[in-house]
Amino acid sequence: MIENQEEVGPNKELYEHHSFTATAGQEPLRVDKFLMNFIENATRNKIQQAAKDGNIYVNDKAVKSNYKVKGHDVVRVMFEHPPHENLLVGEDIPLDIVYEDDDLLVVNKPAGMVVHPGHGNYSGTLINALIHHIDNLPTNSDDRPGLVHRIDKDTSGLLVVAKTEQAMTHLAKQFSDKTSERKYHALVWGHVEDEEGTIDGNIGRHHKNRLQNTVYFGDEAEYGKPAVTHYKVIERFGYVTLVECQLETGRTHQIRVHMKHIGHTLFNDSRYGGEKILKGTTFTKYKQFVDNCFKILPRQALHAKTLGFIHPATGEKMSFTSETPDDMLQCFDKWRAYAKHRKL
Repeated sequence: MIENQEEVGPNKELYEHHSFTATAGQEPLRVDKFLMNFIENATRNKIQQAAKDGNIYVNDKAVKSNYKVKGHDVVRVMFEHPPHENLLVGEDIPLDIVYEDDDLLVVNKPAGMVVHPGHGNYSGTLINALIHHIDNLPTNSDDRPGLVHRIDKDTSGLLVVAKTEQAMTHLAKQFSDKTSERKYHALVWGHVEDEEGTIDGNIGRHHKNRLQNTVYFGDEAEYGKPAVTHYKVIERFGYVTLVECQLETGRTHQIRVHMKHIGHTLFNDSRYGGEKILKGTTFTKYKQFVDNCFKILPRQALHAKTLGFIHPATGEKMSFTSETPDDMLQCFDKWRAYAKHRKL
């Protein structure tokens, strides 16, 4: 039993800021640690204070920070003010708009820009820029104005944004039906032997590190959702390989998780261990070389290169390609020169 539990009081207006459902395989874990694994940029002090204030609920009952979360528990963080991300404010942030008409626009997102507001990132996001640029954006099922799909903060590249409800519905169905085209360029650790291949593995939250996703298969496949990534080699640099990845599905961190699963973690992907030297020599000069590459490319080496879909109003097939960012190109050049030197 949990002491001092309270039902959500009808006289206290609370706003849900975060809600998470523990997977069936969740091992008992303190709720403060559980939430730290889920919420980026959260400190344990803030989470523990929320528990002291009676603002952390498990299965609709307030709990202390030492409550042990179990499988299927629904954990909610509530406060007496609306979430910052629900108080969307337009900001005059420059956008690299590749294409725009009355129904949609295609934007080339720079690395480092968060797509939508969330904990620790309440301003400066792509959505803040979009609602300044466009009036009355439609919202998706997650209340994210205009968003049909997303890419990670430190991933650069193309996104399509719906400007009407009809465009939102039509484009979302294309992504759901796997008829859209999404190709990424990624630099990964290791020598990818096969010229091309397909990774088919369900993706879900990691049981222990909730800020990561992982591949579940066999008896544990139920912990994840179906995910398919096709890849082919573009260029080999010895200890790293440049690959093109085509998404058949769109799970969170899909390429990052799938490539790690087959032993080829993305270069400088700190969340999945790619910021360490995973292949190569023990020579000091090599370590200095890799460190220099990390400085040139201070993020995961992933770029949303190609985006294709059917226009929701005209029925025309649309296809867009963006230039690979300079930080990635410079990193490729360094590895290319290194690989050439090794062969001499």
